[in-house]
Amino acid sequence: MSNETEKNLFYENKNQYSSLSETDKKNMAAYSSEYRSFLDMSKTEREFAVNAQKYLETNGFVPLSSKDSLKAGDKVYTVNRGKGIIAAVIGSEDITNGTSIVGAHIDSPRLDLKPNPLYEDSHFAYFKTHYYGGIKKYQWTTIPLALHGVATLQDGTQIQISIGEEDDDPTFVISDLLPHFAKDQMQKKLAEAIPGESLNIILGNIEGKDCGEDVKEKVKYNILNLLNEKYDICEEDFISSEIEAVPAYKARDLGFDRSMVAGYGQDDRVCAYAALRSVADVKKPKYTAVCLLVDKEEIGSVGNTGMRSRYFENVLAKIVDKSVKDYNDIKLRDTISNSICLSADVCAAFDPNFPEASEKRNASLVNGGIGVMKYSGSGGKSGSSDANAELMAQIRKIFNENDVKWQSGELGKIDGGGGGTIAGFVANLDMDVVDVGVPILSMHSPYEIAGKLDIYMAYKGYKAFYER
Repeated sequence: MSNETEKNLFYENKNQYSSLSETDKKNMAAYSSEYRSFLDMSKTEREFAVNAQKYLETNGFVPLSSKDSLKAGDKVYTVNRGKGIIAAVIGSEDITNGTSIVGAHIDSPRLDLKPNPLYEDSHFAYFKTHYYGGIKKYQWTTIPLALHGVATLQDGTQIQISIGEEDDDPTFVISDLLPHFAKDQMQKKLAEAIPGESLNIILGNIEGKDCGEDVKEKVKYNILNLLNEKYDICEEDFISSEIEAVPAYKARDLGFDRSMVAGYGQDDRVCAYAALRSVADVKKPKYTAVCLLVDKEEIGSVGNTGMRSRYFENVLAKIVDKSVKDYNDIKLRDTISNSICLSADVCAAFDPNFPEASEKRNASLVNGGIGVMKYSGSGGKSGSSDANAELMAQIRKIFNENDVKWQSGELGKIDGGGGGTIAGFVANLDMDVVDVGVPILSMHSPYEIAGKLDIYMAYKGYKAFYER
């Protein structure tokens, strides 16, 4: 049997670095550097949306509302309540024959401040938090945290808050029990060792000097004074605020060989960034190229900024209306039914430190290429959209013909866990969809790991899909 025959007969997931062209290596290095910078600027869904809008405008996109009609090559975008964004490049094909959609989410696990967060206990001032998404709570203690978000005043004024990222900024932290006193704590299950109500962020320890004797919480008073001086807010303004505590780490190259990127929020901003970059680089596609960036995936895609919202359908209806003559609902329904979506969400990479969690033959590898998951879900594929064989063949063909390194994957062993993406909600619209994303180590942790080859292949793969 010849080597070529063996190559055609066999398939396996493997590290793909040795098969990269010199051009791809050069492009991968540049792209990864730019990605790291964008990741550091976009630690919340609001920040990602703001920076994505700026990037789109720099690349010739204009608000959808500014266009009365659309023609091939037009670039438009719209923002959903500051937390999501949809961008489109109009194709030469009749839009009712379908669109090419790459959909990702831009929220990540974090700690949200409670509506009434500030309190004092034993001469310490704290913020109470409510964790967002699936986290291991113990991972969020004793690490440097930064505060990002907005406070909306009664008159509608919006105060932008970001503190803890700059070298001369103070940092914030959640304390943990010293091992000398932790005998009982360390006997508990990991999930119980740090209760959610204990994730309280230390803010300060100094009493205010100018407060009267009737002020009982003098450290809290001092913190409120400092916040008022810097941001012109008072305690009641927290109720109309959205402030998130996120790791203060910068994204960094990982390893002596710099083959990986470590950073917070790569689930799912690694795919969202690739979707953004690739749609901006598409010129005149055959099928209208749509970049769909949504919020709330980590808590079930709920709310009016999540994938379950009608926002996507409403925006697509406007795009169809501006692209066809004599718009009607059937034309919108035809557009949706004939469209194909790549659910651009990360997948679980095989971790040699925890081999028991994966079935190795079907696990994605770091730097094995972008992961294609036919199904997600848990147990008996519960909650999965389970892409059909015809769509899988189509995606394989696109990637193979464009030298996109890819691999198959799944979310761990059958009865070991699982998870979901926006794919199921897209499929419910009567659209073909499959999960295609970057394999991640330490997913949902404060410092996730992704391979540079996979990071770049997400961009290359999404662009090839847009240009199908």
